[in-house]
Amino acid sequence: MNLEKVIFAFFIISAATLNFGFVIGEIDNPLHHNLWEFFAAFVVNVIATVLKFGDRTQVGAMHLATSLVAVLQLAVAAVVWAVAVPGPDGLLTAHTVTAIVSLAAGALLANIISVVLLIVETTLQRR
Repeated sequence: MNLEKVIFAFFIISAATLNFGFVIGEIDNPLHHNLWEFFAAFVVNVIATVLKFGDRTQVGAMHLATSLVAVLQLAVAAVVWAVAVPGPDGLLTAHTVTAIVSLAAGALLANIISVVLLIVETTLQRR
């Protein structure tokens, strides 16, 4: 077993599952989307992106591209969250939460593509 590949797969799958956990729920309900889960998803996506640098294969380029898309989507969502003005109840408005979750859902799609690439690459690998 290759420890480097285990760590690589761990972060790719963790990025997808954390992002899924954040996205799941009513899209406009701020109580269904936790800031710390979003933060964890962002950090793990950045780590996964760093791990993808240096692979000079075509599949490696696709992994890096999907990861960069996910990080970009989550970074824009983080900026939206940072500049958002809370409503009178102290929570984000439904409009703002919808924008954040929609961007995170785009990152989730990129993460899913990355996981599919990982599975295909693993199944095609010869011993």
